[in-house]
Amino acid sequence: MKTAISIPDELFVSAENTAKKLGIPRSQLFAKALEEFIQNHSKEKITEKLNEVYDKNFFESDNSISNISVSTLRKSLKNDSW
Repeated sequence: MKTAISIPDELFVSAENTAKKLGIPRSQLFAKALEEFIQNHSKEKITEKLNEVYDKNFFESDNSISNISVSTLRKSLKNDSW
């Protein structure tokens, strides 16, 4: 799909030089740059969501699961010889 964008002259020159160095068309460089930007931005969203899930309050509010896990582990290792 074709689209028109406005960018600063310096950025255009830098993009032009980079595309030449890489041996790819300028439009391919722009497409790749946009793709990478979107992927990186998506990773930030994933990190934010994971941070919400693993928030400190999450663990503090559910200590019973940790206690059960420790208790189960102790029972399973009770007869271990080492």
